[in-house]
Order: sequence, then structure tokens, then C-alpha cells
Amino acid sequence: MSDVVIVGAGFGGLGTAMRLRQEGIDDFTLLERAGDVGGVWRANTYPGCACDVPSPLYSFSFEPNPDWSRLFSPQPEIHAYLRRCAERHDLRRHIRFGCELTAATWDDAAQRWRLDTTQGPLTARVLVSALGPLTEPQLPDVPGLAEFPGELFHSAAWDHTVDLTGKRVAVVGTGSSAIQFVPQIQPRVGSLHLLQRTPGWVLPHVDRPTGRVQRFLLRRVPALGRLQRAAVYWGMEGLVTSLLRQAPTLRALERLARWNIRRHVADPELRRKLTPDFRLGCKRILASNTYYRALAAPNAEVLTGGVREVRGATVVAGDGSEREVDAIVLGTGYGVLGNPAYGRIRGRDGRALSEVWHDGAESYLGTTVAGFPNLFTIIGPNTGLGAGSMVYVIEAQIAYVLDALRRMRERGVASIEVRAGVQRRFNDELQQRMRGTVWTAGGCASWYLDSDGCNRTLWPGQTYDFRRRTSRVDMLQYRVRTASTPAVAAATASADEAVPS
Repeated sequence: MSDVVIVGAGFGGLGTAMRLRQEGIDDFTLLERAGDVGGVWRANTYPGCACDVPSPLYSFSFEPNPDWSRLFSPQPEIHAYLRRCAERHDLRRHIRFGCELTAATWDDAAQRWRLDTTQGPLTARVLVSALGPLTEPQLPDVPGLAEFPGELFHSAAWDHTVDLTGKRVAVVGTGSSAIQFVPQIQPRVGSLHLLQRTPGWVLPHVDRPTGRVQRFLLRRVPALGRLQRAAVYWGMEGLVTSLLRQAPTLRALERLARWNIRRHVADPELRRKLTPDFRLGCKRILASNTYYRALAAPNAEVLTGGVREVRGATVVAGDGSEREVDAIVLGTGYGVLGNPAYGRIRGRDGRALSEVWHDGAESYLGTTVAGFPNLFTIIGPNTGLGAGSMVYVIEAQIAYVLDALRRMRERGVASIEVRAGVQRRFNDELQQRMRGTVWTAGGCASWYLDSDGCNRTLWPGQTYDFRRRTSRVDMLQYRVRTASTPAVAAATASADEAVPS
């Protein structure tokens, strides 16, 4: 029996555990299906993998790191940072590695979550889902792909045993992973064939090394780190304002992106292929100084229309072009709200979260879901960002969870569940605010939108507004059951005795 069970040891899970320890709460268990902490930053080891958010903002405010080597930190440093966080806060004794959640069912009589895992059963008063949206690689539905006889892997599960030197390589996808690994592999492959469905806007990258003097000052004067973090934060919030209002700033950034193409690509036809026909920001904004240069190299080409089919070792592009290749690398992103684990979490009426979200994922403040008492989702629906740091949002959600636990403890509450009407009104407001933003009116089809064209992914406002709204739990928005209810108390005691922890 654990008071709190957290699923996932990435930024969300570790951050929740760290803050629980800081609040003096030690009765929690963290389940991690892998053998180490880090989440997406443990799993993604593809060449060139790095964060696209400046390092000062892509770290916990309560656990600053003055030793980032670059303004945009590479994957090994982020993974090492998260491992240090786990060590410094003594979290490993709370973590069950190699432990996957196979089922989570709400017991309404006992007011407890009953969990099945690959290491046995658990019960929990509170369940925190910190699975994250970037955990399940999305494989394209392409005829013949599964029968491809050569090397085939997704960028999120890079096969480092495969030597691509001199090989004919097809790359599928042009998102934030592809623009990082394409320049890394292009110089050593025999030929590179980029199968592009839609080009993205790519701005010049402002990455730079962090000098020794700067790192020394950040270590010695912590206030400088806080000032640097604030400066980065407000700079990114300015970009968010432009995205929300489709401000003239976006036109200026589009001109900068077009210049970025011109300075690296001399061929007019290749320029045409690489120039988007939608507003900047409609898809994730990318940044690179090497991507276009790699695609303009003699051994590289861009094929349009995505992938139509794979016939043996031949890849057929949407434009009809055929290329025989030795390897296919998929840079096709993730199933953002399609994590299989959502099918294993069943609420008060026995329905799985995936069933409830089948026609559109909805929650309240991205954190609680009607029908699922004592369940908190870190990076739930409509908490993503078109620009900015998800760590900031994660910290806001964690503060909300801690406030809920505090109020439940003070008032003797056994469970809370957001009211369906509250959730409905909140989501109506979200979609109303989303109208007119670049994410819904920018002229593109992005992974931000579901099959109905509804944006269930992003927060339609400033992140400080999200933090304000999650600063305290309004218990009037929730159905509350107190621990003093005799039936609940008796059932809880019985369940605790009967179920091993």
C-alpha cells in the first residue's frame, strides 16, 4: 500500500517525487518500466539529439543547473541532470525499475486505486500519471513497410548497431527530430532520400557554448541564474503572444526563415520544396543552421508527398519517385494522446481513460478527469506549448497536485473528482480561446489537431495564466467524499488489510 503511486520517471514523475519529498511526504512509489530515469531523454539517443528550449528554462526552478555546456543542452546532459536530481533527492529507493503498469482500477467502495504491475499488485490512495506524451513512437501506416528487408528503425529507438556509412538511406519525416539527425548522418551515408510530406519553418539556430566564466558566475551567484531564467522566460512568452494573435511578428519571422533557406539552398526547385505554404507557428517552429545545408549536399535529395508504399527494398514517394534503399529511418513523431497505458486505467464506472477520450481527450486544467477520482495527469490534454518550456507547465501541475493533497489531508477527504459540468465548461472555454490562433487558423494539418481538427494538445494562452489557474485547488469544482463516512472508512480498512503492497 502506497499513499501515492506515480507512473513514469521522466521530468513529470521525478518532479512530482522531488516536490513530495520537499513537502515531507515520503509514502510514495514511482513505477518506471525502463531500467533508468529520464523518460524521453533516456529513450532518445539519436545523433544530434538536443533540446529546442533554452537550457536555463528547461530545468526545474527548484533544482537549477549552472553547468549546462550550451544554451540548448544536448540529450546526454539532460539525462545526466535528471539522474543527478534522482540521486540528490534520494528517489531511487522509491522507484521500481522494470515495473510496468498493466492495470489500474478505481475501487469506489474502498476509495482506492487497485493497481496491477509486472512486479505484482499495489494499492494507492492517489494515482499520478506522468507518462508524458512523447513515449510511444508513431509508426506510419505504409503498405509494405513491415516487409522491408533492410534496416528499419524509429529515431526514438535509434539502432546504434547499424552502421549507415556508405548506405542508401531513406528518412521519413521532417519534424524536430529529423532536422537534428539528418545533418549528422548526411556526411557519411552514400545517399540520403528525405521523404517529406510537409516542410516546416526552420529559423536560424542561436545555440552557443556556455563559457567557463559564465558557468563560474552562475555557480557563485545563484541570483544571476534566476535573472537569466526570467529573461529567457519572458522572451518566449513574447513569441507565444505572437502565435496567439497571429501578430505581424510572425511575418518578420517568416522572412527570416525564408532567408535561412536562401542562404543555404541555391537550387530554386529545392527551395520551393522546402518552403511551407502555411503560417509560421502552425506546426512546431524548428531551428537549425545545418539542416538545409545537408539537404543541399550532392548526396541528398528531397522527395515530396511522403511515402506511398514500400515494395521490397524500393521506397515509393507520394510524387511517384522510386528509390532502392538499404535502410529506412522513421522520424515520424509520437502518438501524443494515444498512449496504450490509457487503456489500462479504469475509472469509477469501469470505463478506460482511452474509451472516455475516444472522441476527444478532455480534462480539467490538464490535470484531473471527470469519472476518475484521485487521478492526476501530468502533461494532460491541452497543456502542450507551441513555444516555451514544458518544465514550467509541469511545475505548475505539480503545485496543483500538492495543493490537492494538502487540502484532502486537512479536511479528511478520501477522494476528489472534478465535476463533469466543470470540465465541460472549461473545455468549451479552451476551444473558444483556440479560435483564431495560428494553431487552428494557420493553414496546416499538424499533430496538434485530432481527427476532427480540434486542438486537444496545446494551451491556448500564456503559461503564466496556466500557472495562475493551477495555483490553488477550488474544492467547489470537485465531488468530495470524506474519510469520515463510515462505509468508506470500513471498506478502506478492509482493503488495506487484504491487499499486499
